[in-house]
Amino acid sequence: MTKLKHYDDLGTARFITFGCYRQEAYLADRRAKELFIAELNNARSKHQFKILGYVIMPNHVHLVLFPPEGMKMGLVIGEIKSKMAREYFSREACASDGIRVFWNKRCYDHNCRTPAAVGDKINYCHNNPVRQGLVTAPGDYKWSSYNWYSGLSDVPLTIDEYEP
Repeated sequence: MTKLKHYDDLGTARFITFGCYRQEAYLADRRAKELFIAELNNARSKHQFKILGYVIMPNHVHLVLFPPEGMKMGLVIGEIKSKMAREYFSREACASDGIRVFWNKRCYDHNCRTPAAVGDKINYCHNNPVRQGLVTAPGDYKWSSYNWYSGLSDVPLTIDEYEP
């Protein structure tokens, strides 16, 4: 398996995608989504990155993050995934097939080189549940940053201010 090249320290926001093992819908479970949000928030506090947008789909996650200088995004994403999976499996019974793997190993990222690209990726996150047929409008889906951008306060995750 070839190692994907990640370009850190470009001073750009990053659009990151990673999925559940074997494309299973592990994140359809509310508790799994809540554990993921808790670990993402913990990592934000620890590593001081900004969360600009997100969507948690049943079998994958999209994030738009702005890392501080010197942060290795792949390592931080690996930490979030690992801690979340350990917490999930400490609370849940093992899968019937005995596999205790929550996430695929890889994550894919894209450097958003312009403010317009950041906006495009955030909109991509917000429209993903509609494209996948989960809801008819982005505001109907709780597990994205759309409702925060719409001015609602009862949201799972707050979004950070971003000035390009």
